Amino acid sequence: MRTVRFHTHGGPEVLRIDDVPLPEPTGGEVLIEIDAVGVTLPVVRLTRGQSDVPLPHTPGGDIVGRVRGIGPGVTGRRVGERVAGLAFSGAYAEAVTVPAAMMTAVPDDVDDLAALALVRGGQVALGVLRAGGFGEGDSVLVTAAAGGIGHLAVQLAAALGAGRVTAAVGDAAKAGFAREQGADHVVTYDQEDWGDPVDLVLDGVGGTVQDAGLRALAPLGRLVAFNGAGGTVDTNELRMRGLSVIGFAMAHLAARRRDTYERRQRELWQLYRDGRLNPVVHEAMPLDRAADAHRLLEARANRGKVVLLPR
Repeated sequence: MRTVRFHTHGGPEVLRIDDVPLPEPTGGEVLIEIDAVGVTLPVVRLTRGQSDVPLPHTPGGDIVGRVRGIGPGVTGRRVGERVAGLAFSGAYAEAVTVPAAMMTAVPDDVDDLAALALVRGGQVALGVLRAGGFGEGDSVLVTAAAGGIGHLAVQLAAALGAGRVTAAVGDAAKAGFAREQGADHVVTYDQEDWGDPVDLVLDGVGGTVQDAGLRALAPLGRLVAFNGAGGTVDTNELRMRGLSVIGFAMAHLAARRRDTYERRQRELWQLYRDGRLNPVVHEAMPLDRAADAHRLLEARANRGKVVLLPR
């Protein structure tokens, strides 16, 4: 089968198509024939050596496809079933083996691209809102608000009753897109004043943007960090202003709070059916354009989700 791998670290140019044997599911795994795979910034950073993985390496990602094989010990899955989930490696390919615990069934009335966006981006967007103790009427600020997760976080905050939603973006050209998602106010990262203080910041950028997000909080405000870039926090500042900083990683939720994960996925499907949540796909590209997809994300040029189509 075809797969995209990198044999050395570097930029998008290190990605190449290889032919490899079809994987076999082992205990607790299922084999998924992939219809679509999402491209994420943490994976883009991975090719540049920001994490230690054995080489050659096929990047992971959120996937949607059909079950083609079932490993020993797996129950509740059937061959031919349409599913979506997370593959921590091997996703840039025509097929991948995934732990059955990381998969969820896709309803017939949810199309592939919407399912792909909601199974990770939607779960993260809803997860960070809940992790931050979001309540109806809260004011919310979302960084990376035009990205694959950020635009869904803006939509969800508005749909679930936020008193005010502020979108923070890196480029003023994305302001119109952010407003279309439900933002009441849009700021750019380089602005000194981000407007009135907010109750909750959802930060998908880190670094200096995370610092600005902390400054944007009202007393007793909360910041939820779900980025891979990191940043430092002055705990004395947190104490003096009564702030909270929470980290969110979706993999832990999916693996350790499975009932919560499944309940939230059902909620996301219903919000989609009701027209209150509308995932945006910036572009869907064939597998052999994986390098172009990475360039798009590195340039922060996307508005919504970037997708690869293996077949």
